[in-house]
Amino acid sequence: MRQHIKKTLIAAALATVGFAAQAAEPIVLKVAHFWPPTALSHQKVLEPWCAKIAKESDNQLQCQIYPAMQLGGTPAQLIQQAIDGVADVIWTLPGYTAGRFPSVEVMEIPFLVQDSESGSRAVWDIYQAYGKKDFAGLKAIAFHVHDRGQVHNNKRPITKVSDFRGLKMRAPTRLTNKMIAALGATPVAMPMPQTPDAVSKGVVDGYVLPWEVVPTMKLHEMTKYHSEFTAPQPALYTAVFTIAMNQAKYDSLPPQLKKVIDDNSGADFSAAIGRIWDESAAASRQPALDRGNKFNTIDDKEMEGFQKATARVASDWVKEVTAKGYPGQEMLDTARRLSAEYAARK
Repeated sequence: MRQHIKKTLIAAALATVGFAAQAAEPIVLKVAHFWPPTALSHQKVLEPWCAKIAKESDNQLQCQIYPAMQLGGTPAQLIQQAIDGVADVIWTLPGYTAGRFPSVEVMEIPFLVQDSESGSRAVWDIYQAYGKKDFAGLKAIAFHVHDRGQVHNNKRPITKVSDFRGLKMRAPTRLTNKMIAALGATPVAMPMPQTPDAVSKGVVDGYVLPWEVVPTMKLHEMTKYHSEFTAPQPALYTAVFTIAMNQAKYDSLPPQLKKVIDDNSGADFSAAIGRIWDESAAASRQPALDRGNKFNTIDDKEMEGFQKATARVASDWVKEVTAKGYPGQEMLDTARRLSAEYAARK
Protein backbone atom coordinates (compact mmCIF):
# COMPACT_ATOMS: atom_id res chain seq x y z
CA MET A 1 0.00 0.00 0.00
CA ARG A 2 2.79 2.40 0.91
CA GLN A 3 4.52 1.60 -2.36
CA HIS A 4 1.32 2.30 -4.25
CA ILE A 5 0.87 5.64 -2.48
CA LYS A 6 4.48 6.55 -3.20
CA LYS A 7 4.03 5.79 -6.91
CA THR A 8 0.83 7.80 -6.96
CA LEU A 9 2.52 10.81 -5.37
CA ILE A 10 5.44 10.58 -7.80
CA ALA A 11 3.05 10.38 -10.72
CA ALA A 12 1.11 13.37 -9.43
CA ALA A 13 4.30 15.35 -8.97
CA LEU A 14 5.45 14.53 -12.48
CA ALA A 15 2.04 15.51 -13.83
CA THR A 16 2.27 18.81 -11.96
CA VAL A 17 5.72 19.48 -13.39
CA GLY A 18 4.45 18.60 -16.84
CA PHE A 19 1.48 20.92 -16.45
CA ALA A 20 3.73 23.74 -15.27
CA ALA A 21 6.04 23.23 -18.22
CA GLN A 22 3.05 23.22 -20.54
CA ALA A 23 1.66 26.36 -18.91
CA ALA A 24 5.01 28.04 -19.36
CA GLU A 25 4.91 27.57 -23.13
CA PRO A 26 5.15 31.04 -24.70
CA ILE A 27 2.21 32.56 -26.55
CA VAL A 28 3.39 33.53 -30.01
CA LEU A 29 1.48 36.43 -31.57
CA LYS A 30 1.24 36.54 -35.36
CA VAL A 31 1.94 40.20 -36.24
CA ALA A 32 1.11 41.19 -39.83
CA HIS A 33 1.63 44.36 -41.84
CA PHE A 34 2.19 45.53 -45.41
CA TRP A 35 5.52 47.33 -45.00
CA PRO A 36 8.83 45.81 -46.13
CA PRO A 37 11.05 44.61 -43.28
CA THR A 38 13.42 47.53 -43.97
CA ALA A 39 10.70 50.09 -43.18
CA LEU A 40 10.82 52.43 -40.20
CA SER A 41 7.57 50.98 -38.89
CA HIS A 42 8.97 47.46 -38.82
CA GLN A 43 12.39 48.29 -37.39
CA LYS A 44 11.64 51.22 -35.08
CA VAL A 45 8.18 50.35 -33.79
CA LEU A 46 7.06 46.75 -34.20
CA GLU A 47 10.37 45.05 -33.41
CA PRO A 48 10.95 47.17 -30.26
CA TRP A 49 7.32 46.70 -29.19
CA CYS A 50 7.63 42.95 -29.56
CA ALA A 51 10.93 42.93 -27.65
CA LYS A 52 9.36 45.00 -24.86
CA ILE A 53 6.31 42.78 -24.35
CA ALA A 54 8.59 39.73 -24.41
CA LYS A 55 10.81 41.21 -21.70
CA GLU A 56 7.95 42.39 -19.52
CA SER A 57 6.20 39.02 -19.77
CA ASP A 58 9.32 36.97 -19.03
CA ASN A 59 9.10 35.73 -22.62
CA GLN A 60 5.57 34.43 -22.17
CA LEU A 61 4.49 36.78 -24.98
CA GLN A 62 6.50 36.56 -28.18
CA CYS A 63 5.97 37.77 -31.73
CA GLN A 64 6.33 36.27 -35.14
CA ILE A 65 6.28 39.24 -37.50
CA TYR A 66 4.99 38.77 -41.05
CA PRO A 67 5.95 41.84 -43.14
CA ALA A 68 4.90 42.61 -46.71
CA MET A 69 1.59 40.69 -46.47
CA GLN A 70 3.31 37.35 -45.95
CA LEU A 71 0.12 35.90 -44.48
CA GLY A 72 -1.62 36.61 -47.77
CA GLY A 73 -4.36 39.00 -48.76
CA THR A 74 -4.14 42.71 -49.43
CA PRO A 75 -3.43 45.69 -47.15
CA ALA A 76 -7.14 46.55 -47.21
CA GLN A 77 -7.91 43.11 -45.73
CA LEU A 78 -5.60 43.37 -42.72
CA ILE A 79 -8.21 44.65 -40.28
CA GLN A 80 -10.61 41.86 -41.20
CA GLN A 81 -7.73 39.38 -40.87
CA ALA A 82 -7.28 40.58 -37.29
CA ILE A 83 -11.01 40.34 -36.55
CA ASP A 84 -11.11 36.82 -38.04
CA GLY A 85 -7.96 35.67 -36.23
CA VAL A 86 -5.85 35.10 -39.33
CA ALA A 87 -3.40 37.47 -37.63
CA ASP A 88 -3.27 38.27 -33.93
CA VAL A 89 -1.91 41.81 -34.33
CA ILE A 90 -1.98 44.01 -37.43
CA TRP A 91 -0.73 47.43 -38.48
CA THR A 92 -2.60 49.13 -41.30
CA LEU A 93 -4.67 52.13 -42.39
CA PRO A 94 -8.36 51.99 -41.48
CA GLY A 95 -8.87 54.26 -44.49
CA TYR A 96 -7.92 51.44 -46.86
CA THR A 97 -11.49 50.24 -46.21
CA ALA A 98 -13.36 53.30 -47.43
CA GLY A 99 -16.17 54.51 -45.20
CA ARG A 100 -15.91 51.71 -42.62
CA PHE A 101 -14.29 53.75 -39.85
CA PRO A 102 -15.81 57.28 -39.88
CA SER A 103 -14.77 57.96 -36.30
CA VAL A 104 -11.02 58.18 -36.90
CA GLU A 105 -11.36 59.32 -40.52
CA VAL A 106 -11.97 62.84 -39.21
CA MET A 107 -8.21 63.19 -38.62
CA GLU A 108 -7.60 62.89 -42.38
CA ILE A 109 -9.42 66.14 -43.17
CA PRO A 110 -6.99 68.59 -44.86
CA PHE A 111 -5.13 71.18 -42.78
CA LEU A 112 -6.15 69.69 -39.43
CA VAL A 113 -2.89 68.48 -37.83
CA GLN A 114 0.41 70.22 -37.13
CA ASP A 115 2.67 67.21 -36.62
CA SER A 116 2.52 63.47 -36.16
CA GLU A 117 3.12 63.35 -32.41
CA SER A 118 0.31 65.71 -31.44
CA GLY A 119 -1.99 64.35 -34.15
CA SER A 120 -1.41 60.79 -32.93
CA ARG A 121 -2.33 61.69 -29.38
CA ALA A 122 -5.45 63.41 -30.71
CA VAL A 123 -6.57 60.44 -32.81
CA TRP A 124 -6.29 58.13 -29.79
CA ASP A 125 -8.66 60.45 -27.92
CA ILE A 126 -11.01 60.52 -30.90
CA TYR A 127 -11.08 56.72 -30.91
CA GLN A 128 -11.83 56.64 -27.18
CA ALA A 129 -14.69 59.13 -27.56
CA TYR A 130 -16.28 58.01 -30.81
CA GLY A 131 -14.64 54.94 -32.32
CA LYS A 132 -15.07 51.85 -30.15
CA LYS A 133 -18.17 50.69 -32.04
CA ASP A 134 -16.35 51.05 -35.36
CA PHE A 135 -13.55 48.78 -34.17
CA ALA A 136 -15.65 46.05 -32.58
CA GLY A 137 -13.76 42.76 -32.52
CA LEU A 138 -10.43 44.51 -32.05
CA LYS A 139 -8.34 45.51 -29.05
CA ALA A 140 -6.79 48.86 -29.94
CA ILE A 141 -3.07 49.05 -29.21
CA ALA A 142 -2.28 52.37 -30.92
CA PHE A 143 -3.62 54.91 -33.38
CA HIS A 144 -1.27 57.35 -35.05
CA VAL A 145 -0.88 59.66 -38.01
CA HIS A 146 2.17 60.09 -40.18
CA ASP A 147 4.41 63.13 -40.57
CA ARG A 148 3.32 65.95 -42.84
CA GLY A 149 1.89 64.72 -46.12
CA GLN A 150 3.67 66.33 -49.07
CA VAL A 151 3.13 66.46 -52.83
CA HIS A 152 5.48 64.68 -55.23
CA ASN A 153 5.15 64.53 -59.02
CA ASN A 154 6.92 64.27 -62.36
CA LYS A 155 5.12 66.92 -64.41
CA ARG A 156 5.88 70.34 -62.89
CA PRO A 157 6.54 72.20 -59.65
CA ILE A 158 3.30 72.75 -57.75
CA THR A 159 3.18 76.21 -56.25
CA LYS A 160 -0.55 77.01 -56.45
CA VAL A 161 -3.85 75.18 -56.72
CA SER A 162 -4.12 75.51 -60.49
CA ASP A 163 -0.91 73.50 -60.90
CA PHE A 164 -2.86 70.38 -59.94
CA ARG A 165 -5.10 70.57 -63.00
CA GLY A 166 -4.67 67.68 -65.40
CA LEU A 167 -2.54 65.58 -63.06
CA LYS A 168 -3.29 61.99 -62.08
CA MET A 169 -2.35 61.71 -58.41
CA ARG A 170 -2.20 58.68 -56.16
CA ALA A 171 -3.74 59.09 -52.72
CA PRO A 172 -4.17 56.51 -49.95
CA THR A 173 -7.64 57.03 -48.50
CA ARG A 174 -11.16 58.23 -49.27
CA LEU A 175 -10.65 61.73 -47.87
CA THR A 176 -7.25 62.24 -49.48
CA ASN A 177 -8.84 61.29 -52.79
CA LYS A 178 -11.55 63.87 -52.18
CA MET A 179 -8.83 66.40 -51.38
CA ILE A 180 -7.00 65.64 -54.63
CA ALA A 181 -10.24 66.06 -56.59
CA ALA A 182 -11.01 69.36 -54.82
CA LEU A 183 -7.59 70.62 -55.91
CA GLY A 184 -8.41 69.85 -59.54
CA ALA A 185 -6.42 66.68 -60.15
CA THR A 186 -7.70 63.19 -60.93
CA PRO A 187 -7.37 61.00 -57.83
CA VAL A 188 -6.17 57.43 -58.22
CA ALA A 189 -6.78 55.32 -55.13
CA MET A 190 -4.24 52.62 -54.30
CA PRO A 191 -2.41 51.19 -51.29
CA MET A 192 1.14 52.36 -50.77
CA PRO A 193 2.86 49.13 -51.96
CA GLN A 194 1.39 49.61 -55.45
CA THR A 195 2.63 53.17 -55.80
CA PRO A 196 6.21 52.65 -57.10
CA ASP A 197 4.99 50.49 -60.00
CA ALA A 198 2.27 53.03 -60.85
CA VAL A 199 4.77 55.90 -60.83
CA SER A 200 7.40 54.06 -62.87
CA LYS A 201 4.85 53.08 -65.52
CA GLY A 202 3.24 56.53 -65.67
CA VAL A 203 -0.11 55.24 -64.44
CA VAL A 204 0.00 58.26 -62.13
CA ASP A 205 1.87 61.55 -62.54
CA GLY A 206 2.53 61.88 -58.85
CA TYR A 207 1.44 61.05 -55.34
CA VAL A 208 0.90 62.46 -51.88
CA LEU A 209 3.01 60.82 -49.18
CA PRO A 210 4.97 61.73 -46.07
CA TRP A 211 8.73 61.83 -46.44
CA GLU A 212 9.29 58.72 -44.36
CA VAL A 213 7.84 56.43 -47.03
CA VAL A 214 9.61 57.92 -50.05
CA PRO A 215 13.13 56.40 -49.71
CA THR A 216 11.73 53.16 -48.27
CA MET A 217 9.93 52.59 -51.59
CA LYS A 218 12.75 54.20 -53.65
CA LEU A 219 10.24 56.73 -54.95
CA HIS A 220 12.79 59.56 -54.85
CA GLU A 221 14.52 57.77 -57.76
CA MET A 222 11.35 58.08 -59.86
CA THR A 223 10.29 61.62 -58.97
CA LYS A 224 11.37 65.07 -60.19
CA TYR A 225 9.44 67.59 -58.09
CA HIS A 226 8.57 67.88 -54.40
CA SER A 227 6.23 70.58 -53.06
CA GLU A 228 6.21 71.04 -49.30
CA PHE A 229 3.69 72.44 -46.85
CA THR A 230 5.73 73.52 -43.83
CA ALA A 231 5.18 74.76 -40.27
CA PRO A 232 3.80 76.91 -38.80
CA GLN A 233 1.02 76.22 -41.29
CA PRO A 234 -0.94 73.01 -40.62
CA ALA A 235 -0.14 69.97 -42.74
CA LEU A 236 -1.83 69.54 -46.11
CA TYR A 237 -3.08 66.15 -44.94
CA THR A 238 -2.26 63.09 -42.93
CA ALA A 239 -3.52 59.51 -42.82
CA VAL A 240 -4.55 57.43 -39.83
CA PHE A 241 -2.90 54.11 -38.95
CA THR A 242 -3.80 51.57 -36.31
CA ILE A 243 -2.04 48.77 -34.50
CA ALA A 244 -4.79 46.46 -33.30
CA MET A 245 -5.16 43.00 -31.78
CA ASN A 246 -7.76 40.31 -32.22
CA GLN A 247 -10.13 40.86 -29.28
CA ALA A 248 -10.67 37.17 -28.64
CA LYS A 249 -6.92 36.57 -28.52
CA TYR A 250 -6.53 39.37 -25.99
CA ASP A 251 -9.47 38.06 -23.94
CA SER A 252 -7.86 34.60 -23.84
CA LEU A 253 -4.72 35.89 -22.11
CA PRO A 254 -4.25 35.51 -18.36
CA PRO A 255 -4.54 38.77 -16.38
CA GLN A 256 -0.78 39.32 -16.02
CA LEU A 257 -0.28 39.09 -19.81
CA LYS A 258 -3.27 41.34 -20.51
CA LYS A 259 -1.56 43.88 -18.27
CA VAL A 260 1.62 43.66 -20.38
CA ILE A 261 -0.41 44.45 -23.51
CA ASP A 262 -2.29 47.24 -21.73
CA ASP A 263 0.93 48.77 -20.42
CA ASN A 264 2.24 48.93 -24.00
CA SER A 265 -0.90 50.38 -25.59
CA GLY A 266 -2.70 53.69 -25.59
CA ALA A 267 -2.15 57.42 -25.88
CA ASP A 268 1.51 57.51 -24.89
CA PHE A 269 2.45 54.69 -27.24
CA SER A 270 0.49 56.36 -30.04
CA ALA A 271 2.28 59.67 -29.44
CA ALA A 272 5.66 57.90 -29.31
CA ILE A 273 5.01 56.40 -32.75
CA GLY A 274 4.09 59.84 -34.03
CA ARG A 275 7.31 61.28 -32.62
CA ILE A 276 9.32 58.62 -34.49
CA TRP A 277 7.61 59.70 -37.71
CA ASP A 278 8.28 63.38 -37.07
CA GLU A 279 11.95 62.70 -36.36
CA SER A 280 12.30 60.64 -39.54
CA ALA A 281 11.30 63.38 -41.98
CA ALA A 282 14.59 65.26 -42.33
CA ALA A 283 16.69 62.16 -42.98
CA SER A 284 14.03 60.70 -45.26
CA ARG A 285 14.01 63.70 -47.60
CA GLN A 286 17.80 63.78 -47.82
CA PRO A 287 18.08 61.13 -50.59
CA ALA A 288 15.85 63.27 -52.84
CA LEU A 289 18.05 66.28 -52.10
CA ASP A 290 21.20 64.29 -52.83
CA ARG A 291 19.76 63.15 -56.14
CA GLY A 292 19.16 66.75 -57.22
CA ASN A 293 15.37 66.62 -57.30
CA LYS A 294 13.58 69.97 -57.38
CA PHE A 295 12.02 71.30 -54.17
CA ASN A 296 9.68 74.19 -53.47
CA THR A 297 7.70 75.39 -50.46
CA ILE A 298 4.10 76.57 -50.67
CA ASP A 299 4.10 80.17 -49.44
CA ASP A 300 1.60 81.65 -47.02
CA LYS A 301 -0.35 83.52 -49.70
CA GLU A 302 -0.89 80.43 -51.83
CA MET A 303 -1.69 78.39 -48.72
CA GLU A 304 -4.94 80.33 -48.41
CA GLY A 305 -5.91 79.11 -51.87
CA PHE A 306 -5.27 75.49 -50.92
CA GLN A 307 -7.28 75.82 -47.72
CA LYS A 308 -10.18 77.45 -49.55
CA ALA A 309 -10.18 74.82 -52.29
CA THR A 310 -10.28 71.93 -49.84
CA ALA A 311 -12.73 73.41 -47.32
CA ARG A 312 -15.62 71.48 -48.79
CA VAL A 313 -13.95 68.19 -47.89
CA ALA A 314 -14.65 68.99 -44.24
CA SER A 315 -18.20 70.23 -44.75
CA ASP A 316 -19.10 67.27 -46.98
CA TRP A 317 -17.63 64.87 -44.42
CA VAL A 318 -19.75 66.34 -41.64
CA LYS A 319 -22.90 65.86 -43.72
CA GLU A 320 -21.99 62.29 -44.66
CA VAL A 321 -21.21 61.00 -41.18
CA THR A 322 -24.10 62.90 -39.58
CA ALA A 323 -26.42 61.06 -41.97
CA LYS A 324 -24.93 57.80 -40.64
CA GLY A 325 -25.75 58.72 -37.06
CA TYR A 326 -22.44 60.20 -35.93
CA PRO A 327 -22.15 63.67 -34.35
CA GLY A 328 -20.19 64.94 -37.33
CA GLN A 329 -19.70 68.59 -36.46
CA GLU A 330 -18.87 67.75 -32.86
CA MET A 331 -16.27 65.22 -34.02
CA LEU A 332 -14.67 67.71 -36.40
CA ASP A 333 -14.60 70.45 -33.76
CA THR A 334 -13.13 68.03 -31.22
CA ALA A 335 -10.44 66.84 -33.64
CA ARG A 336 -9.41 70.40 -34.44
CA ARG A 337 -9.37 71.39 -30.77
CA LEU A 338 -7.35 68.36 -29.66
CA SER A 339 -4.85 68.73 -32.49
CA ALA A 340 -4.26 72.38 -31.64
CA GLU A 341 -4.06 71.77 -27.89
CA TYR A 342 -1.58 68.90 -28.13
CA ALA A 343 0.56 70.78 -30.66
CA ALA A 344 0.68 73.79 -28.32
CA ARG A 345 1.92 71.62 -25.43
CA LYS A 346 5.00 70.44 -27.29
